[in-house]
Amino acid sequence: MLRAVVLVLLLAIALTARAEAVSVKQGKRLGARIFPSDAFTTKDKRQLTGRRLAFKLGRDYPVVKGKLRRRCTNATYSICDTFGQLNRLDGFDPQPRVTVPFTGRIDLESVSDKTVFISTRGGKFASGVRQLTFDPETNTLAGISDAFLREGTRYRVHVTRGVRDTKGKRVKACRKVCVSRFTTRTATGQLVRIRRAIEKLPASTVSFTQDGKDDVFTALSVSPSVAAPLDGIVRANQVMADPKAEGAFRESAVPNLIPPGNAGFFAFGSFESPRYQFASKSAEQDKPGSGRTDGEIPPVPSRRTPRPLGADRLTAIVVTPNPAMHPPPWPAAVYGPGFTRSAYDIFVSADFNASRGILTVATDPSGHGFGSESTTTVTSNGVPTTFRHFGRGRDLDGDGEIGSGLNDGVGPTGHAREGKPDLPSRKPIDGLRSGLMQTVVDNMVLGRALKAGLDIPGVGTDLVDGDRLSYYGLSFGGIYGTMLMGTDPLFTRGLLNVPGGPIADIARLSAFRGDLADQLARARPDLRNGGPGLEGFTEDLPLRNEPPLVIEHDGATEIQELLASSNWYDRSGSPETFAPRIRLRPDPAWADKPKEIAFQTAYGDGTVPNYTAGTLYRAGELFDRVTYYRNDKSPTFARNPHGFLADPTVAGRTAGQQQLAEFLATGEITNPNPQLLEFPIADPNNLECLHYADPQTGETQSRPPFPASGDCPAAPGNR
Repeated sequence: MLRAVVLVLLLAIALTARAEAVSVKQGKRLGARIFPSDAFTTKDKRQLTGRRLAFKLGRDYPVVKGKLRRRCTNATYSICDTFGQLNRLDGFDPQPRVTVPFTGRIDLESVSDKTVFISTRGGKFASGVRQLTFDPETNTLAGISDAFLREGTRYRVHVTRGVRDTKGKRVKACRKVCVSRFTTRTATGQLVRIRRAIEKLPASTVSFTQDGKDDVFTALSVSPSVAAPLDGIVRANQVMADPKAEGAFRESAVPNLIPPGNAGFFAFGSFESPRYQFASKSAEQDKPGSGRTDGEIPPVPSRRTPRPLGADRLTAIVVTPNPAMHPPPWPAAVYGPGFTRSAYDIFVSADFNASRGILTVATDPSGHGFGSESTTTVTSNGVPTTFRHFGRGRDLDGDGEIGSGLNDGVGPTGHAREGKPDLPSRKPIDGLRSGLMQTVVDNMVLGRALKAGLDIPGVGTDLVDGDRLSYYGLSFGGIYGTMLMGTDPLFTRGLLNVPGGPIADIARLSAFRGDLADQLARARPDLRNGGPGLEGFTEDLPLRNEPPLVIEHDGATEIQELLASSNWYDRSGSPETFAPRIRLRPDPAWADKPKEIAFQTAYGDGTVPNYTAGTLYRAGELFDRVTYYRNDKSPTFARNPHGFLADPTVAGRTAGQQQLAEFLATGEITNPNPQLLEFPIADPNNLECLHYADPQTGETQSRPPFPASGDCPAAPGNR
């Protein structure tokens, strides 16, 4: 009898021990199995991968406060809209957020590249997982693929028994290892197909005549433009949707920092570009207040080519060399302005180009330049001439105002309602993707107009050497410029100043964090969760080289998931996706003639953080082409150095401009000031850190003088 009791007790203990053993969940719904997984896709012959995402309402979403709901409501429709957008894609993020649900807590120290990793279809190691977090509420491990994976390719997530629970015991990982098969999406294909379609169209032409007048002026005849009364070039920006409303236009002088005598002519023209982003020429496709927005380039099945929805006339501002000193035809450089900036910035970013015999031309990014009724007045030899600027801003949010580009036209925008909370965009994870893609299209069209032959009244015909086209861009212009250089063989040389990606990471880690908070507040549900993080939210997400975190703040997991979904969807309009195509995996169109590429990044950049620049360069293996402006060693170390190439109050501007002009002229990266510029960057690990306080700590940006406090530790390698 006693023996029987002992046996029963031993059996009970064994069963209890078995029940308490931590194991990997193997359910069917999202959150109950390893992710990503092709189990969440369906077959689709219209896609290059042969698959399409197929998340199911009531099985996978919406989850609110940890509970799965069976329908969407006014309180959850942003979640449902997000999955609706993802279900149009042909695969998973090339840099996916990997999640592993367990039945209990695990020891985060046991997670390494040997215990949780991604392999190729054939089993070869492809990537470890970084930025690890563990949610104790759901017992879910999450991390981001360290490598940027190939598009349209099958991979496997491996979770092995090497992971241990908090008692040091091996977890139950299927038998010895759990494997989740998944396929990455073909993110760059949409723009590549648009480029091929543009190549078949007749080239656009740039016109410099309005109302029978040629808007071309000798550079020396135009008075300097800094601020009134030095007003050689003056903008009248349409800032109200109704051009007849009181205060509809706001005037400002256009700064002009091109040294006198460096340029020959200033020419103001326009050209037509196919419109993919907006369904109509009206400010809104849908009525304001409906919660629906225009401004998206919808993803199409990846075997298909998007079709334009019309065409828009866009501004083209040209600065030419002096023909007497540099006879045409000239090499040409297309300049890409930054976020909330415009084509007028050509006058503060092309100091030495004309003196090196390079023609420079710029157009506005999508959604920028204020309203389409904006005008420019140029005073030449005392005579004013006024003409339309063709601004690209639109009143998408229905508040009656047209902004400088932040919310009015570059991407889908929420709607304002008088006396009630703002309505969110029904395209919640299309951040700046659509506007970036449209801007790349516009620059491809502008490049072909130059190659076809540029005629400027009073200057000459066929002024551009179509075989010597280059590109350079600042900030936002560096972001869509990276996309352009990774898409279009026409541009063989490019310098990208202070770019980074993806956009969601730029926003959460930079001075744009408040704008991201506005989107979180407007969403249904409101995802702000307080905590120490600036702007009312804390994501509990470490940087790539930081140790794992146990999530402490309610709602942090949901914010992480939203950021990951946004990155995933936006990859088709994000620079890190196109970086590998420049040199690492070049397009066949330029594989035999490598592109000449250069980058400039500034220490402690508070607008496009160093950390996001590192993501871009790592994706394309481009660190050897990076010049690092050491703002920490400069007399202006306390300033945000983001605009150093165009801002005369930042110490590194002259050196940056000299390097730019020399590279555009010769393709060589020189270092005119080794005290301020590093080329190549001496330690790529320097781009693992922000060089100011992480916004999640609640501290604001500050920049120490040289020597900077603390070097960046390297991210963990294969362990």
